[in-house]
Amino acid sequence: MEIEYLLNMDNISKEYYGNRVLKNVSLQVKPGEIHALMGENGAGKSTLMNILFGMPVIHSTGGYEGVVKINGEKVLIDDPHKAMDYGIGMVHQEFMLIPGFTITENIKVGREICKPTLLSHIFGRDLEKLDIEQMRKDAKKALSNIGLDINEYVKVAGLPIGYMQFVEIAREIDKTGIKLLVFDEPTAVLTESEADRLLEIMKIISSKGIAIIFITHRLDEVMAAADSITILRDGEFVARKEIKDTSAMDIAQLMVGRKVEKLVDNEKMENIRNLRDDDLALTLRDFYVNMPGEMVKGINLDIRKGEIFGIGGLAGQGKIGIPNGIMGLYETEGTANAFGKDLELDKLGNALDNGIAFVSEDRRGVGLLLDETIEQNIVFSAMQAKDEFLINFAGLKLYDKKRAREHALKMIELLDIRCTGPSQTAGSLSGGNQQKVCLARALTLNPKILIVSEPTRGIDIGAKKLVLEYLVQLNRQEGLTIIVVSSELVELRSICDRIAIVSDGKLATILEPDAADVEFGLAMAGSKKDGDKND
Repeated sequence: MEIEYLLNMDNISKEYYGNRVLKNVSLQVKPGEIHALMGENGAGKSTLMNILFGMPVIHSTGGYEGVVKINGEKVLIDDPHKAMDYGIGMVHQEFMLIPGFTITENIKVGREICKPTLLSHIFGRDLEKLDIEQMRKDAKKALSNIGLDINEYVKVAGLPIGYMQFVEIAREIDKTGIKLLVFDEPTAVLTESEADRLLEIMKIISSKGIAIIFITHRLDEVMAAADSITILRDGEFVARKEIKDTSAMDIAQLMVGRKVEKLVDNEKMENIRNLRDDDLALTLRDFYVNMPGEMVKGINLDIRKGEIFGIGGLAGQGKIGIPNGIMGLYETEGTANAFGKDLELDKLGNALDNGIAFVSEDRRGVGLLLDETIEQNIVFSAMQAKDEFLINFAGLKLYDKKRAREHALKMIELLDIRCTGPSQTAGSLSGGNQQKVCLARALTLNPKILIVSEPTRGIDIGAKKLVLEYLVQLNRQEGLTIIVVSSELVELRSICDRIAIVSDGKLATILEPDAADVEFGLAMAGSKKDGDKND
């Protein structure tokens, strides 16, 4: 007998401007079950949910292929209001609450209950009065339905983060005819006790026959709360499993497991160096970074002189915060020491003064002067930090155009920057060539440590290979210590000597590049087993 699904998304495919981000993906959810949806960054989870909710980004870019069925009936959800009409709700990671409103007002916002007045009978419904008593009753019932004991008249401002999350859930529960709730990384901002409470609330909701799609990267939560799981990888469906028939290790293997194709020729990796554990380039101790969305919560790291050290992890877990903290771009606590000297982390530019160059992940926002020429972008930092490409004339510092032009031409040739010449503006280059200009500018500083954050984001496979091979060449021939921060695990495993995985702002583990897929999967998915081992 065929299993009856509340939701059936069958052979869903989606393309953005020639890039196929979903390829024949299927998702089935039964009534009243908690169904986990897992996958690495870029696996396609968000796109699949955007299709389910009829988000404008889907239908303004050509729609999608495949079939969506609710209770066995084929539907076309091309507007978020239609999703709500079909009983689909969503609890967002970013809270959609109004701080100055009470819990009742937040739960009923947009769906206020009114009662007639004498004036409304004469002049129309605009003069009806809010039925505060009924709204409070509804809010109280919604809070009770998720087992939350809090007064409905309390204002949201000042509530603990966990309670704000629970108010969001109560608002969805209060909607008439809710059949399916999507929880998008709901525990990402919660404390451990709040997260445990949320999992209990999810079970209460599912016991009332409401299905839940639970998007998370935390394996322990999946094993504790979910009934079944769908795993996506690189925009493709990998497996649908019942939790009772699988294990955390199996799931981790399925999330990460793939043929690891080396992006760098083996010949370029053959020059093995004598890396000593006591000869350190950079050490971090009890290192915290207050970078919104990429918080770092007490990292300890030892990076050896002359190694290529990788830092990986899922989005929002803190890996990006580490280099931004080292460079003094965000408020930090703890210590960072380069070649035996403590960095003054509260002084912007101190890391540069101590031989650390940084290629930012935000090349358009931070990395480049988009309206300036390639030449000016390449030499700018060296001019500012080291007074290079300047001529001292009668006490004045003048731009050494000849030397700057010669150096820019050399870097253009070395990194194969595809351009019309050094006078072309950086903003008119392709993404890959912009990335190469950022790298050229960092190398112009002749650093002792080079940090590259998301070095190949948004560039094609050919340019990606060239950039990675050049990093290896710099390391092998110049002895440059390189730290690569990347969401691309294949990239890190292609060129790094060791890879640190960061989860929830903390160091989960440090692995060799040829470690088993399951070890990377467990660490990236926030397995407590793995995290405890490396605290």
